Amino acid sequence: MSDQTVLTDARIATMQPGAAGYGLIEGGAVALRGARITWVGPETDLPGEYAAASRQPCEGRLVTPALIDCHSHIVHAGHRAREFEMRLNGASYEEVARAGGGIVSTVAATRAATEAELLASALTRIDALIGQGVCTVEIKSGYGLDRETELKMLRVARRIARDRPVEVRTSFLGAHAVPAGTDADTYLDTTCLPTLKAAHDAGLVDAVDGFCEGIAFSPDQIARLFDRARALGLPVKLHAEQLSHLGGAALAARYGALSADHLEYASAEDAAAMARSGTVAVLLPGAYYTLQETRHPPVEAFRTAGVPIALATDWNPGSSPLGSVLLAMNMGCTLFALTPAEALAATTRNSAAALGLNDRGVIAPGMRADLAIWDVEEPAELSYRIGVNRLHRRIFAGQG
Repeated sequence: MSDQTVLTDARIATMQPGAAGYGLIEGGAVALRGARITWVGPETDLPGEYAAASRQPCEGRLVTPALIDCHSHIVHAGHRAREFEMRLNGASYEEVARAGGGIVSTVAATRAATEAELLASALTRIDALIGQGVCTVEIKSGYGLDRETELKMLRVARRIARDRPVEVRTSFLGAHAVPAGTDADTYLDTTCLPTLKAAHDAGLVDAVDGFCEGIAFSPDQIARLFDRARALGLPVKLHAEQLSHLGGAALAARYGALSADHLEYASAEDAAAMARSGTVAVLLPGAYYTLQETRHPPVEAFRTAGVPIALATDWNPGSSPLGSVLLAMNMGCTLFALTPAEALAATTRNSAAALGLNDRGVIAPGMRADLAIWDVEEPAELSYRIGVNRLHRRIFAGQG
């Protein structure tokens, strides 16, 4: 009996770099062996070596790479619906934060939650993402701001991948906010940097992130964090230029960051620097929408410079309580003027690049067999529909 499987009668959006649009193959087939893709092309060209492989007809459905959510905060306790109401009554994001709300309110709830409680709530969120064709998710810490809770969050993130068929990449976000009663430099020295070392030693960290903003950490302080990450051999990412232009995107580029995220206040010069460093621009329309921002990230500058653009949910309890990658794709098109092809690239191959993963996000031989099969006629439907999930089937590492 063959250990190979062939998906047949499919419309395949390969999403290969350099291909026009979606890299669409009509009447296509995808051959899988174990967790890898071994062949893709028109079904009429299927090599004879696959004659004995089991067939799984797609009945004309669209096959894409599985979706990737490359920026999320889904391990947390509580919610911030009351602060949402405050903002609608006129309070700004900065005012909410300075009044003790924002990130620090979630910190209190997350510190109080047990590991089991955090896991249970996170699994409901991961199930929602899995149900929309997601196979890889990035999860950040950052709602502990103390050693015990930061490590607890990272352990829960690792546990998710053992309890569900999904790959989790973790980011240490200890530099997310400054706890009350201290200053940023003291917090970095006494808590954040030692906790990063402990998390790294425990094998809990895949990347290091920070929040470079006036209400959080300065570029010089983030540079100290990135120097420590570099010493530990960890790649970096950065929340940058969301509320103002502090030089975070240029800093991220200088350190060869995997990504710079948000970027509403980024400049054409930032885009050029990011292009030179290979840093992905991760756009987060959920936060833009929730905070009722009006300044768009410089999408045209990213296009002109050749910066890969990714989209993600930024799923968090405050600024982006968005639990749908499909809706993020629609928002990327309607709010930021991405094309549907760009939106699909932004949640497949470019999101993979934002996580430093080169084995997924496109349908090609040698890539992971992480696939999504959709009940749609056109690839653009994935971005066109609002609140509609047309997932027929998800394949994770060749299974499903």
